[in-house]
Amino acid sequence: YRDGEMFDSFMHNILLPIHEAGHVFLMPFGEFMTILGGSLFQLALPLGIAIAFAVRNRDNFAAALGIWWTSVSLLDLSPYIYDSLHPRLTMLGGHTGEDGPHDWIYLLDVFRQLHRAQAWGAAAHAIGSVCVVIAIVWATAVLWRQKAMLHDQV
Repeated sequence: YRDGEMFDSFMHNILLPIHEAGHVFLMPFGEFMTILGGSLFQLALPLGIAIAFAVRNRDNFAAALGIWWTSVSLLDLSPYIYDSLHPRLTMLGGHTGEDGPHDWIYLLDVFRQLHRAQAWGAAAHAIGSVCVVIAIVWATAVLWRQKAMLHDQV
């Protein structure tokens, strides 16, 4: 997360359009929500899908995958957050935060937390990592239970 290596991942290519869509969807709600919208939508979409699968469909395996997706989204955001203090990552427009817009410089500055950007980025990475493991364990437990139930039926 310290060098943006996550941005080369397969999942980043899926998450980036979702992030950018969040900016567009929340434009009617002002500058703050427009800027927050990218990261917010990147996390809220898979979390909403996970909740829908758990509550509406009672599909715990799909819900666990949704939590995994949400966790990976948080991991994907962590380099972006971490980079805010000393911007070096190249943004979508081909610039760094020093010479162009950077969501997390703005967001952390609003809350007077820019000086703690690296701590927030590390925290996002740690929480995302723990939640990825929890989601995988949950999905594995669901599959294990389903296998046992199929074995009992035979």
